[in-house]
Amino acid sequence: MTRLTAYRVETERLVIRCWDPRDAPLLDAAISSSLNHLKPWMAWAHEEPKSLEDRIDLLRSFRGKFDLGQDYVFGILNGNESEVVGGTGFHTRQGKHILEIGYWIRADLVRKGFATESTAALVRIAFEIAKVPRVEIRCDPKNEPSAAIPRKLGFVNEGILRGSGEFLGQPRDTEVWSLIADEYSSSPSSQSTLKAFDAVGQLLLE
Repeated sequence: MTRLTAYRVETERLVIRCWDPRDAPLLDAAISSSLNHLKPWMAWAHEEPKSLEDRIDLLRSFRGKFDLGQDYVFGILNGNESEVVGGTGFHTRQGKHILEIGYWIRADLVRKGFATESTAALVRIAFEIAKVPRVEIRCDPKNEPSAAIPRKLGFVNEGILRGSGEFLGQPRDTEVWSLIADEYSSSPSSQSTLKAFDAVGQLLLE
């Protein structure tokens, strides 16, 4: 399985980093203010609201899986880390050498380019640090704002897997986008400006 060493990524406007239990109140504010925005697309939003204690436990589990190389969930925060902008991460569920990027942005900060900025940074991390041969983005075909991100970043639309997913117990179509290593250097993501750091703060990439 691909192991990721980047724990913190700084872009022009954002800090994208491994969650810390101390982020629980900021995450709670972002999710609580965005439930109507998130519920059509994110099954986990239907498990809200959560208590602060449950939120802390969730962030601990994210960090544990991150450290063990099982799954890599990041918070997206503003530059001074005073507000959660959204969430993103690399999922390992598609195969040993494939990283799938997922993302969400809080309702009051959509259409500001934050999803594009954070995803472009993660694409660089995937190809230049994790050295994977393939990155995927999967979304509901009806979720056009989500599909716009891979389209902007040069991903190839591989089509729709009909009824391949499940949402709240019902089958759902899945649109698959991909970028492979040979295409990366000519993609917009390769020009993303960032600094990436490991778990102890050592610079990995800029």
